[in-house]
Amino acid sequence: MDSLGVLNKAEKALFPIFSGIDAQVKLNLEKVLKIFRSQRVGAHHFAGVNGYGHGDLGREILDQVFAGVLDAEAAIARVQFVSGTHAIATALFGVLRPGDELLAVAGAPYDTLEEVIGTRGTGQGSLAEWGITYRQLDLTPAGGIDWDSLSTAIQPQTRLVLIQRSCGYAWRDSLNIAEIGRIVEMVKRQNPDVICFVDNCYGELIESQEPPAVGADLIAGSLIKNLGGTIAPTGGYVAGRADLVEQAACRLTAPGIGSEGGSSLNLNRLLFQGLFLAPQMVGEALKSSHLVAYVFDQLGYPVNPLPMVPRRDVIQAIQLGSPQQLIAFCRAIQQRSPIDSYVDPVPAAMPGYESELVMAGGTFVDGSTAELSADGPLREPYIVFCQGGTHWTHMAIALEDLLATWPPA
Repeated sequence: MDSLGVLNKAEKALFPIFSGIDAQVKLNLEKVLKIFRSQRVGAHHFAGVNGYGHGDLGREILDQVFAGVLDAEAAIARVQFVSGTHAIATALFGVLRPGDELLAVAGAPYDTLEEVIGTRGTGQGSLAEWGITYRQLDLTPAGGIDWDSLSTAIQPQTRLVLIQRSCGYAWRDSLNIAEIGRIVEMVKRQNPDVICFVDNCYGELIESQEPPAVGADLIAGSLIKNLGGTIAPTGGYVAGRADLVEQAACRLTAPGIGSEGGSSLNLNRLLFQGLFLAPQMVGEALKSSHLVAYVFDQLGYPVNPLPMVPRRDVIQAIQLGSPQQLIAFCRAIQQRSPIDSYVDPVPAAMPGYESELVMAGGTFVDGSTAELSADGPLREPYIVFCQGGTHWTHMAIALEDLLATWPPA
């Protein structure tokens, strides 16, 4: 079968999967609508304030809406967060103190957290420079959580356990809510006072529950990923236990100001509307993930997750095997993007990453992985990571054009 025939086959085979995704979208949209109604969200909440941001009713209600959607006691959703990494770093610095230990239990964290923790880089005020030690539990050879090691991993100095929900740039399965709940249960059994913190990026609204529903104390993520619904122009969130959220807020602003400060800059409407759109946008991204997985599996490439397997986040990894194919894939995505389609993505250094990256991101919001994008570090085995897609048909169009000349010369 030719490459385009594979695409036609994939679309027909995946329609039952797509129907199941639509059913999950409906459940999550019902949840979002229920929270909006319970908080009596109105047009007057779209108005913002400037300056210090004191008395911003829209921002206060937005926080309560985010808390409800994320199954959390409290939340802060702020345009002052530069990225998901910024939100995560703010949470870590907010709750950890000198002498504490940070324990990562899902292998090495995402590349951009290495300099936050202090395993790479010096002189920038990392956790390590503030006397916070770091330890990690490596994944099993099969790429899963080492449950045996986790059962005895908590030490007296362990203050916080870092659970990375998404695979990041690793070739492993992302975590589902049940696995996150099992991690939390095993940690709390050893010491109930240890904070279980989830890097929730890319995983929001995949299932019907979020990590706080299964015992996670704190979560953080970006608003230009899932929860921004492709229209949030910037920002991030922290959610979970109210006292821990406030500690993170005090790190974002200042002690004594905490969550009471931070003007919304007249962006409240976009954040409310983005959250309303988020279930549908996540569903489209999941369909795109299934489509590209099915096609490249049929073409003989290793893919993770496998085709037809239930998704745990919006990331689809394809092991392309050469820098030429990685660059060609990203180039094809860029050329079929609505913005900057004429730009040629080339490998380059990027702040926070050790390896050079090649990135395709012709998106309306710079860096928005809720929109169709693809990227990967220029290192063996040359894996491309696809995310997002406001319509699965956008991915289909990009694949149709890509496959007409695949593999690249």
